[in-house]
Amino acid sequence: MNDHRRFPDEPAGPFPEPPLSFNDREEREIEIRALEDEDVEPLVAMYTDFDPADRAQGIPPATEPRVRNWVETLTDGDGYNVVAWHGDEIAGHATLVPDGDSAYELAIFVHQDYQRAGIGSHLIRTLLGYGRQQDVDKVWLTVERWNRAAVNLYRNVGFETADAESFELEMVLRL
Repeated sequence: MNDHRRFPDEPAGPFPEPPLSFNDREEREIEIRALEDEDVEPLVAMYTDFDPADRAQGIPPATEPRVRNWVETLTDGDGYNVVAWHGDEIAGHATLVPDGDSAYELAIFVHQDYQRAGIGSHLIRTLLGYGRQQDVDKVWLTVERWNRAAVNLYRNVGFETADAESFELEMVLRL
């Protein structure tokens, strides 16, 4: 439990709720929706094909059995998940995982074939809208401080830096 974490008084947003459809910067039609049971296998396939260079903080795991266990952990609990679809392929995934201390940790992954096309921003915003719809109040994340693109994305969405004492930044947001 992280009792020192301070969340902003003012809520961020507004955020859209799923489903959300849009065209990314490559003019691909993307649909973001809440994860359903039948989405688990395509999600495992996305992570199994994930570029190891894009792994952060040890996730996603590197092998298919470990990916499968990790995805089951994310989807079987009390968390919330949204996926970005392009046709019959998952382009990205974002999740809110309860931390046992009345807050949720956010994690987001966009497959390398879909990065830098605006999908991550839509994924985070839609996940936060879904979280608010489910009465999530406090969200936090950690990001490697050198990952300027991610840090800027999180700031643009409304996250504020809470702790910058290590090589990772801890960022917080109130819904």
